[in-house]
Amino acid sequence: MKHILENKSSQLFIILGGFFIANALIAEFIGVKIFQMETTFGFSLFTYSLLGEEVSLQYTAGVLLWPVVFVMTDVINEYYGKKGVRFLSYLAVGLICYAFFMVYLAIGLAPAEWWIGSKSNVGISNLQDAFSGIFGQGLLIIIGSVVAFLIGQIVDVIVFQKIRKYTGEGKIWLRATGSTLVSQFIDSFVVLSIAFYFGPMLFPSYGSPWTFALLLAVGLNNYLYKFLMAILLTPVIYVAHHLIDRFLGHEKAKEMKTLATQ
Repeated sequence: MKHILENKSSQLFIILGGFFIANALIAEFIGVKIFQMETTFGFSLFTYSLLGEEVSLQYTAGVLLWPVVFVMTDVINEYYGKKGVRFLSYLAVGLICYAFFMVYLAIGLAPAEWWIGSKSNVGISNLQDAFSGIFGQGLLIIIGSVVAFLIGQIVDVIVFQKIRKYTGEGKIWLRATGSTLVSQFIDSFVVLSIAFYFGPMLFPSYGSPWTFALLLAVGLNNYLYKFLMAILLTPVIYVAHHLIDRFLGHEKAKEMKTLATQ
């Protein structure tokens, strides 16, 4: 009997799973930064009215990686089915919660006095405050992002398999892009609803809740970006399938795809 690491399907699952979880974790931590899309690429600031609210191309840095996470979800779904995606999704959520717990413990550690001002020469007068500000994301944002991720993953799996049931092995672009568009739509609004609308209503200490119009405007603005990225990343799905099929061998790949639908 071969060792589990000599099995190509096991090797592939570890590689895909590792990349999937790493992207999810990184996206959570870099998501604290809000960047301006157009000025990043050297263009003039662009604002527009959406549902009566003025919005611009401002996004959390996490949007750089979340589309990749959902593409990975579709690739894993293709070869390992619902169970594979669910296992990695639950594991990712558990590790994200563990990571934030350890970060909050680190924030609570008493800083060395010399360390606090050690970056004053570059304009950071209090390194402890900077550390807390960057890594100490609000509890509602953490809860919102984790819940949104989990719901988005479950929806992605269901829509992917539903489309596959009717299209068979063909039309990879339809089930991959279609499932991502649906799940990203839900993801865009769940995190904002928890962090900035329903959360502050239930816990006023977190600040005033957004208006419903602002919630819809920002959610749609975020989704438009994710929609575009889902379309642009569609060719990546085909490249991934080609590489994986070559790695596994076409017979093994076909067998795994068949098992994944059951």
